[in-house]
This record gives sequence, C-alpha cells and structure tokens, in this order.
Amino acid sequence: MKSSIFKKVTLAAYAALIVAMAAATLVGHGEADSVAQQHAAVYGTWWFTLLWAALAVAGAAYFASRHIRRLSVVLLHAAFVVILAGALTTHLTAKHGIVHLRLGEVASTCMASDGSQDGGQLEQLPYSIALDGFEVVSHKGTSAASDYVSRFTIIEGQSRTSGQVSMNRIFSYKHTRFYQTLYDDDMRGAYLTLNRDPWGIGITYAGYGLLLVALVMMLLDSHGTFHSLLRNPLLKKGALALLIAAGGIGHAQAASTVPQAQATKFSKLFVLYNGRICPFQTFALDFTKKLHGSTGYNGLTAEQVVLGWVLWGNEWDSEPVIKVKSAAMRQAYGLPEMASIRNFFDRSRGGYILGQALDEYRHGNTDGLHKAVADIDAKLQLVMQLRQGEPLKMFPVTGKDGRCQWIGPTDSVPAGAPKACAEMVRGCFGVLNSLAHSGNYDGFGQMVAQMRRYQGDFGGDTLPAPYRAKAELVYNSFPFATALFVFSLVMGICAFALSMWRMTRGGNGGNRAYACLTAAMTLSFATLTACEALRWTVSGTVPMANGYETMLLLAWLVQLCALAVCRRFRIVLAFGFLLSGLFLLVSHLGEMDPMITPLMPVLSSPLLSVHVGITMVAFALLSMTFVCGLTALAVNAAGRWRKADTSQQVLALQLLSRLMLYPALAALAAGIFIGAVWANVSWGQYWGWDPKETWALITLMVYAAAAHPASLPQLSKPLAYHAFMTGAFAMIVMTYFGVNYFLGGMHSYA
Repeated sequence: MKSSIFKKVTLAAYAALIVAMAAATLVGHGEADSVAQQHAAVYGTWWFTLLWAALAVAGAAYFASRHIRRLSVVLLHAAFVVILAGALTTHLTAKHGIVHLRLGEVASTCMASDGSQDGGQLEQLPYSIALDGFEVVSHKGTSAASDYVSRFTIIEGQSRTSGQVSMNRIFSYKHTRFYQTLYDDDMRGAYLTLNRDPWGIGITYAGYGLLLVALVMMLLDSHGTFHSLLRNPLLKKGALALLIAAGGIGHAQAASTVPQAQATKFSKLFVLYNGRICPFQTFALDFTKKLHGSTGYNGLTAEQVVLGWVLWGNEWDSEPVIKVKSAAMRQAYGLPEMASIRNFFDRSRGGYILGQALDEYRHGNTDGLHKAVADIDAKLQLVMQLRQGEPLKMFPVTGKDGRCQWIGPTDSVPAGAPKACAEMVRGCFGVLNSLAHSGNYDGFGQMVAQMRRYQGDFGGDTLPAPYRAKAELVYNSFPFATALFVFSLVMGICAFALSMWRMTRGGNGGNRAYACLTAAMTLSFATLTACEALRWTVSGTVPMANGYETMLLLAWLVQLCALAVCRRFRIVLAFGFLLSGLFLLVSHLGEMDPMITPLMPVLSSPLLSVHVGITMVAFALLSMTFVCGLTALAVNAAGRWRKADTSQQVLALQLLSRLMLYPALAALAAGIFIGAVWANVSWGQYWGWDPKETWALITLMVYAAAAHPASLPQLSKPLAYHAFMTGAFAMIVMTYFGVNYFLGGMHSYA
C-alpha cells in the first residue's frame, strides 16, 4: 500500500515538474529580462523547490520499497539525489555578484544577485579590487576577438594579491571564484562575476562523478537491463535481422568579366572576411549565393561574378542577378523573380522604390512584405559595398605599432607603413581595371601574381598555413551538404520501401540489394567524413560550434551508428539514410549559416567538444528510436489492412529501439552534466535555467520514463512503447530547433 502511494506521489511530482519547466520557458518570452521573469514565476518559487523535494523523497521511498539491490541501479538513482542535494545547498548557501572595475579606481562593493538575475543590492566586499588592465585579444591579422583578459589586484589590509581572468580561465581567492563577464566600450573597464559556493559545487560535482560511474556500470552490468536485451533470443544468429527483413540548358551571355583562368588565379589570393584570413574564393561564393541564391550565374563562377562587379560595375547594374523570393514583393513593386540593380531605382517613383517600406520596417513594421524588403535591401547593400571596395581587404600592412592588419583599397594606410605597401594598396585595383578593360589578361595574371607575392612578403604569421588554404579550396569545390542530403534521402526512400515491402509481404533474401545499400552508406559516410575533416582543418577547431556544424555532426553520427549495426539490423540502413538526409537537409536550409567563422571566446574550451559530441550521440540514437516507432506503427497499420500478423516485427523493432534507448540516455545525461561543469567554469553557475538546458533536462526526463517498464507497465506493450517514443521526439525538436529559433537564450547560437 505504501509503495503504491510513493509511486503515485513520485509520478505526480515528476509530471508536474516537466509541465512546470516547459511552461516556464514561455514566461516573458521575447523580453530582455525573460530569464529573471521565469525565475520569479517558477524556478525561484517555494513550490518549485518543494516539487523537487517531493520527487527526491517519494522517489527514494518508492525505490527502497521495491528492494532493488543491483549496484549500478542503486548508484544511478543515488547520484540524482546527491545532485539535487548539491543544487539545494547552492540555492541556500551560495552568493553571487558582479563587480564593475575601472582603470584608476578601486571597487569595494558588488551588485549581489541570487544567481538567476543580473540585478540586486549593493553589498560590501571584504576586500577591494583594482583593475590593472583589460585587453581584447584578437585572432592574428583580424579584429575578431579570441579572448577577453582582465588583470587586477585584490587589496585586503596590507596584503595585495594579483589575479588574472579570461574566458574559461577563472581565478580563485578564499573560496570565491572570479569570472570574466563583460567590458566597457572604451576598453577601460570590465565586469567580473564573483561566485562563492564552497559547499554546493563540491556536493554537485560528487553527484556528477557518481552519475558517470553509474552510467558506465549500467551499460556494462552483465545482469542489467541493457545486457538482457543483448541476450534476447531475437538477436541470436541474426534472427532479428530476419524478422525485420521478413517484414542541359544553354546560358545567355552575361556582362563583361575576366576569363575563368584569370578568375581562378585571383580566387587563391587571401582576403580578410568574416573575421578570418581566407581564400578570396570563399568570399566570392558567399557573396554570389547571398545575391543570386546559387554559387554561379549564367555559366560564370562566383569569382567571375565578383570581379565583374568590381571591374565593370555600371554594366553589371543591368544584370538580373538578384533573386527576389517574395511573390508579394514582386507583385507590390512589379519586379521580376530575377532583378537587376536598376529595377530598384525609378525617378518617376521617387528614386529608390524600397525607401518608404524600408523606413517603415525600421520603425517596427515587420510583416512578411517588409521583411522581404529588408532582405533585398541587404543584398543591394552588399553590391554597393563591393563597388566601393569595402570587402576587398586583401593587403596586409604593418604600422608603427608593429601590428599587422589587412586593409582594402579605400581604407587608410596605417602610419609608419612601408611605402611599397601604400603604393600597392592605392594602385593595385586601378592597374587591374586598366588591364582588364584593355583585354591584357597576361598582364592581369602577372598583377595577380604580384599581389600573391605581396601577401606572402607582408602577411607574416597572419596568413593561414598552406595546407589549410588548400583544404579550404577543396572544401569550396564540392557542395557536400547539398549533394549528400539528396543522395541520402533518395537511398533512404529506396531502402525503406524495400524493408517495408519485405515486412508486409514476407520472405527472406535481398542480400545483393542490402550489399549495395551498405556500399552506398559507406560512400556517403566517407564523403561526410571528408567534409568534417576539411572544416576541422580550415577552422582549426572541432566543427561543432554552431547549428550548421552540429547538424553535420548528427548526420555523421547517425551514419556511423547505422554502419556499426547494419549487418545485424538491416533496416537500420534505411533509418540511417533517412535521418542523416533529414539532418543534412536542415543544415542546407536558409536559417543555418554554413560559413566558417572564428570561435567565440566563451566557446574556446575542450569541455565544449565533449559536451556537444556526447549530446549529439544521444540525439542521433534517440532519432533512431523515433524512426523505429514510426516504422512499427506503419507496419502495424499495414498488417491490419492486409489482416496479417505483424506482432513479431513490431516486437523486434521495440527491441532495436530499446537497445538504442539505454546508451542514448547515458550519453544525454553525461552530456547535460558535462555542459553544467563547462557553464560553471565559464559563467560561474552550473545551472541557470536557460531554455536550452531546461529543455534538455525535460528531454532526459521524458525519455527516462521509457526505461522504467516495471513502474510504467503500459510502456512494456510494443505499440504503446512505439507511440510514446514517436511522440517523445517532439522534445528533441523543441530542444534543438524550438529553443534556437523561438525561445532564444544563451544557447541559441547552436
């Protein structure tokens, strides 16, 4: 009787917490102080704390009443109790604050907070702090920040202690941690976060360690659920595989530009673009794609398009290069789908025809038409900037301060720069223009070669290593994501149709078809691996720092998992193709930015790679359970329609899904709590109820329900299990896409 009561209280508190956290992410959505509002409305309330306490106490009592003795299971659940105890200790005893330091001043107070809001009351510090210096460290040759560094002195009586903090590098003084947070625009001031939590962090980290040990033991425990699934008779001698298996247009002549051979030579020059030094080809591809929607125009390469604008600007003003996507905008302004610069200027209509709508957009009118106007205006601005030479920062120059910077033909040459530099900056494009208009392309090529020598002579260590430049040119030469998403989806549809036909029609065989599918998956995986390796080589960091790169990583992990188990589970090939194709399709969408950019300083941490990598493994495996669920429901529906018994196929798919569920839960839990450690190192608090981390926790809790069939016997039934796993995938969609494009927060970059 008591066990039943404990179970009901546990389930009620569990469900209430999920609902409360999900609802809390919507409180104050879209407002600057939304996190503070969420904390005041839910996370900081007494009843929210009480719900967690009820879950911990009732859950522990229910667990004890079931007399579970398996060590891995005991440690796993004990770890969550320790983590909650650490969170409560932090909530009750930790002190947080922000101190604003200015050069030449001594600060002795901080703006105290409860760890969830930026504001609070001024509190006296037991010591004073003087800022000795602040510096923004940039990537070589660029203005893109690689780190923020504050140097200060702590004054306590006669004692003086020097300290330094930067992103992901903290300083500790008498149980207080100092973190780099913000800085003043004039570079003479900095904000440091102070965090004093001598007890809570230790308890929480102990819980994290215990959790990691328990997760590993859970997967290795020979008497555990995961190993019992591996010993299932359906897996013997490939029985599960048998069950599932039983179941040319011509181009118009464009405006003038340089020949392709000369444009190709020019594409290998370097330019400062997007905060890094890269081949000119990278800038040209991005420019042409933004303008035209593709990386070429009328048979011309991207480099030819850009050089056409630079050298024959007036002629190119009449070229229909600009893609107008919005039908409403085309109708409102009488524009063709492919418009020229001149289409947007009409004296009889007041000059710039988008001027009034653009002004309305800037004053708050953001409907579809006005957003489209703003998008086209941004494209026109790209052209205007190019014609003025602003993006052409191709000349490394070192001034009197000894700092090398890359400038364009219209930029001021730094004082103290060599005369040869000034002459090259001022005269280079004039010479190129003269040679191009006279048709002297041999001379044009020689001038390009001279520019290359100039960059080598004056670029110094700001130039990318030769192997990185070559890797980027190779990466630019093939549309990896576009080609692979089409290939994967086509192969996935074929593989899925084959599997479904065999499930519903019966029969074995098909070895030759599956061998071809395996070879195709291997080819796709090798190509995607090459794509990832090239991005890693070009950027110098693991490619998982933004939404585009994590989509590629998910597709790569899905294909890796599919290849690892496809010999035993043939249907996984269909799953692998379809899921990786969908992830690659998402990466190809307009919301995902494929450009390679310098890593933000806060993301420059080895913990990031571990956190993102493990979490992506979890999402890939959980995505597989989603496709298993969809397939099982489809097979069951087809069986009912044909009045055939498909129970064995549905049961086999449940086994396959559960085999993926347990390592996925382990990876997701590890990923979340490694992320918490990273957050504590970077921001001074391991949990801040940011929408992304909140929804990641919700996802873990929802999927964890499926791992408790003894407590939730309904989920032991195959069809109910598959329906639950199919619906649970909405949590992943919300965690990754809903937060990024709707809720925002600190994690919205990924």
